[in-house]
Amino acid sequence: MTAPEAHDQSATASLTYEEAQMTDLRPGTADHGFVPYTEAVLSTLARDPGLPAIICPDRRQITAGELRDSVHRLARELITRGVRRGQTVSLLTGNTAEALVARYAANLAGARVTPLYDGLNAGALAHLVDVADTELLLVDPTRYADLDRLKPLLHVPMLATLGPHPHADDIRAAAAGQPSAPVTVPVGAADDWCIRHTGGTTTGLPKSLQMKHGPYRRTLDHLCTPTGAPPRYLACTPLTHIAGLWADVALLQGGSVVLQPAFEPGEALAAIERERVTRLFLQPPLLHQLLDHPALPATDTSSVRQVTYGGSPASTSRLRQTEGVFGKVLHSWYGQNETLGLTEVGPEEHDRVGRHGQITVGRAMPGVELRVVAPHGGALPTGSEGEIHARAHSAMNGYWKQPELTARVLSDGWVRTGDIGYLDDDGYLFLADRGHDTITVDGTRVYPSEIEEVLTAHPAVAQCAVFGMRHDGTSEHVHAAVVPARGHSADADELRRFVAARKSGLHVPHTFHVLKSIPLSGIGKPDKHALRRALS
Repeated sequence: MTAPEAHDQSATASLTYEEAQMTDLRPGTADHGFVPYTEAVLSTLARDPGLPAIICPDRRQITAGELRDSVHRLARELITRGVRRGQTVSLLTGNTAEALVARYAANLAGARVTPLYDGLNAGALAHLVDVADTELLLVDPTRYADLDRLKPLLHVPMLATLGPHPHADDIRAAAAGQPSAPVTVPVGAADDWCIRHTGGTTTGLPKSLQMKHGPYRRTLDHLCTPTGAPPRYLACTPLTHIAGLWADVALLQGGSVVLQPAFEPGEALAAIERERVTRLFLQPPLLHQLLDHPALPATDTSSVRQVTYGGSPASTSRLRQTEGVFGKVLHSWYGQNETLGLTEVGPEEHDRVGRHGQITVGRAMPGVELRVVAPHGGALPTGSEGEIHARAHSAMNGYWKQPELTARVLSDGWVRTGDIGYLDDDGYLFLADRGHDTITVDGTRVYPSEIEEVLTAHPAVAQCAVFGMRHDGTSEHVHAAVVPARGHSADADELRRFVAARKSGLHVPHTFHVLKSIPLSGIGKPDKHALRRALS
């Protein structure tokens, strides 16, 4: 880490859960030594103002000094317009430099931020804006179509755009007239950093999560491990989600963020070679698309030093293929919106494989405790499968304005993740599956990830998604959607025999659906609800 506050990183990383919680109780003033992540990022940008901090999709470069000045100017404009500490600024933004400037400026002004994910309908977006008590909605040009659909449903005190718009106030133009001198609004560890949202794919409307500055700053500090040369991070997944965190890490380390509007494997490979990208984060389905792209063999990927994946189960065979292409660069990060990071596994730990064939998701990060719990609520011994519960300094305060749901999921600091897994004797965690994905076949639980692990090991299968469907009120049946590998066809009988030889008869898919692609959610996870709707 290159930020001036890096001197206490080792002490922070060694905090227990209880010590981290006590740290969050201190008053929110700079006099007590807490430096929010925004100030740390801006301090790093000031060290080398001529460094290209952001490389835009049109290859325009924004220097560290320009980025810092833009944040200060916009923060001043927000304060001038009445944005105050403890208020909410919602961000309807895409993968743009304006999106980063807006988030940093709003947090610098003392406001909490609410990122509004792409792919949600107007009703869901309006609900999230309303439930967050939004004082100001900021919209960048990539989301103007969403704004046009959303505007009739909005009831916010202030609305502004981050660029010209025929029917809205361009706050970016107004901010250009503000001085770029530093802005400091005292923000403490216990102040709200943001209201994040779950994906909403299992329960309809997304749930809103309240999170504090202290946990987020410590998460960034932990991820800012020494890397040698400053990183060049490819942000090709939504900045409103995990890509935003990795962008913060890159800038804190004195590096650069290479922006792409969205993930497209050919464009990502071209950017890796052209911009000498050293770090990227991808959900496993997107990583598979990268591996399968015909341009990969001719692409120079020698600059890549870290490939982080997470968000959905990862195939062991595909991870081995990734190592064959990029070398020993794999890094996994397991967590949830409710907790941020819980475990991590580095390049040299990817040979640790569990009884279902999956690679471990790693051991608990500093400040995290894990336990595996039986359905009746008792802690299970090492090696037993059950629901994963976690206490983490990075966990949410609770669900925003939903005390009953908070009480069901969060108790005495322990978050019920809903995920199923087990711990081995060395503290490595292995995931069986996401709890809501479990299929019940004739009274027996079947984990889709185990079947996906087998299917992706077959040379004819490039990608797959396994899910359960009921037929005429019967027991759930196992369905598999498969994308054939290039030059192969997917023969259902051959794939059934392949699964049967490696798992039980309950794991053999009842029906195979051969598709050109697996539908993905807005953040790159397989959308099994969309599959059920399309194939029912």
